Amino acid sequence: MSGFQINPLKEPLGFIKVLEWVASIFAFATCGGFKGKTEILVHCPKAADNKTVTANFGYPFRLNQASFQAAPEVNVCDIKWNEYVLIGDYSSSAQFYVTFAVFVFLYCIAALLLYVGYTNLYRDIRKLPMIDFIITLVVTFLWLVSTSAWAKTLTDIKVATSPKIIPELEPCSKHPGVTCYFDSVTSMGSLNVSVIFGFLNMILWGGNAWFVYKETSLHSPSNTSAHGQGGIPPPAAM
Repeated sequence: MSGFQINPLKEPLGFIKVLEWVASIFAFATCGGFKGKTEILVHCPKAADNKTVTANFGYPFRLNQASFQAAPEVNVCDIKWNEYVLIGDYSSSAQFYVTFAVFVFLYCIAALLLYVGYTNLYRDIRKLPMIDFIITLVVTFLWLVSTSAWAKTLTDIKVATSPKIIPELEPCSKHPGVTCYFDSVTSMGSLNVSVIFGFLNMILWGGNAWFVYKETSLHSPSNTSAHGQGGIPPPAAM
């Protein structure tokens, strides 16, 4: 069995794996680290000014657990705002995307260790490149699925924290004299970046599939018999 020996990442197989490793970090960090809030201005009957109520939300985006808070007052317009929440649970797509990105991150570390330290072993055991090739194809497909699902979910999250929530809130629609105005929502630029990195990962893994394929036995050149000069002469005509 070949011992550990450090080899520089000069070949595309290792260099692209480094790019995949970095891209996976950006993918789960930009999504998993997000925290934001949406604010609503509430005008009470006979009140001189508006009061602000805030709902904080973030990963994993269980908006149906993000209750409104009215600081420093507990109640605004005699309404217990902490009994009301945003609409929707978007945790499944978000957690699938982040968890998958973390697993890819860990696999890239293991693959880089193999590429850099055990290059000869990787090429001597023909099953390793084939396993690597199959995993690369599966990961490429899962990047497409997880990113597409997360992109659709992100669109729903933006709607659920936008001015469209005003008619859905019971205090704003069913309490006489109470008027609600949408104030602001935290920018979701980092979440947009997470989607971009998801599709970038898919492209990187799809391109890397060719270089991994070249290491497999499927790409071994076939040995053809020589004909013509040096070959066996055809039998003489009768």
